[in-house]
Amino acid sequence: MKLFATLVLAAAAFGIATPASAQFAKPEDAVKYRQSALFVMSQHFGRIGAMANGRAPYDAKAAVENAEVVAEMSKLPWAGFVANTEGLSQKAKAEIWKEQAKFKEHNEKLMGDTGRLLAAAKTNNLDNVKAAFSQTAASCKACHDNFRNQ
Repeated sequence: MKLFATLVLAAAAFGIATPASAQFAKPEDAVKYRQSALFVMSQHFGRIGAMANGRAPYDAKAAVENAEVVAEMSKLPWAGFVANTEGLSQKAKAEIWKEQAKFKEHNEKLMGDTGRLLAAAKTNNLDNVKAAFSQTAASCKACHDNFRNQ
């Protein structure tokens, strides 16, 4: 039931993500939106990582459920990176707004990698999950290295 509620919330948020940048009442709302989406994504990604890295027993059903959330959530945060939010978060580097094309490449790569992670999880093969998790984690790291203050 929790997964269903999460997916319904993610689907609803996805449905409003495209026009969301124009709908934020305040720039701070855009920052909260993107941070919330990234937080939820990281929580579910971490659960897959625990299985991929042997810190938790492999559960094929849980891997798929978490990968579904990660894949959907990876589509959401980008609407919150609007121009009037520059400087409102100490985590976001100014390069996000200075290098928009590069930033977009990173978020598109992440969305593609999370889709491959979901496909790997659906194979019910831990080795496939490990490989896809590693690739997706590398996408996260590359974006953080370039666009996030640690």
